Amino acid sequence: MKVAVVGATGMVGEVMLKVLEERDFPITELLLVASERSVGKTISYRGEEHTVIGLDDAIALRPHLAIFSAGGDTSLEWAPKFAEVGTTVVDNSSAWRMDPTKKLVVPEINAHLLTAADKIIANPNCSTIQMVMVLAPLHKKYKMKRVVVSTYQSVSGTGVKAVRQLENEMAGVSGEMAYPYPINRNALPHCDIFMENGYTKEEMKLAREPQKILDDRTFSVTATAVRIPTAGGHSEAVNVEFESDFDLSEVRALLQATPGVTVQDNPDTNTYPMPIYAHDKDDVFVGRIRRDETQPNTVNMWIVSDNLRKGAATNAVQIAEYLVENELV
Repeated sequence: MKVAVVGATGMVGEVMLKVLEERDFPITELLLVASERSVGKTISYRGEEHTVIGLDDAIALRPHLAIFSAGGDTSLEWAPKFAEVGTTVVDNSSAWRMDPTKKLVVPEINAHLLTAADKIIANPNCSTIQMVMVLAPLHKKYKMKRVVVSTYQSVSGTGVKAVRQLENEMAGVSGEMAYPYPINRNALPHCDIFMENGYTKEEMKLAREPQKILDDRTFSVTATAVRIPTAGGHSEAVNVEFESDFDLSEVRALLQATPGVTVQDNPDTNTYPMPIYAHDKDDVFVGRIRRDETQPNTVNMWIVSDNLRKGAATNAVQIAEYLVENELV
């Protein structure tokens, strides 16, 4: 299994390599790929030094699998070139997510739809992944009508420049700004760029991607995405209106039985999800599960996950694992 990691020197790429090693992914030859400015650098994987190569060289080596985390423009240009030589691409950018010819996959929910003909597979947005992991079993049981989500997103979702901005501000050091305002001791209701409808791209991803993943346009999602000064882990306050009524104990039981979801929900002991505890873990954590007392058939929840792991690297590696296990690559 010849595997290329495209964007290997970036923040998600580094986590991708860590996850591949932790999960003992079957690699016989590893290609570490990045932009021209990073070509020639060395990265250690399983105790061996690997030299970073460029995209053209990687394509010439015809990997079986390429896991992309190099930005949308790079994916739009290069993913089809890899696919043309027979490589299956798992892409972590937003480039292909809403393309009707490409599948948008959270393995626990819809990996069964994948076939050997799928040469470019999209990894959903980090905030979407953690939300649908919790919503999918509840939607199957009670059928969602409307979801209202407010996010509290880590600076790591923006990248290393934003993490550095937060660290500089906490230390009282002037430096390069990833955001138009300070992020330390602040909250920015501004994730990604603003669109004509007044929403940000991040908010529209949260609105559209769950419908595609669950293959259902009968429910709607409205979102407000906020950047907060945490270094790792996204949090979401989620309000869900169902067509059917529910019992809270049954909701908790359904979620406890869902692979990849951990319920942390005991107000008596102050037990609830927090990004500080989700850091470096692969599960999605849910708590503060309570009935919305203002209208029928509606529940409030608090959902937290490590955005660099299940929200990006781990989900992509899980897709790759499914492809290998089912001989689709």
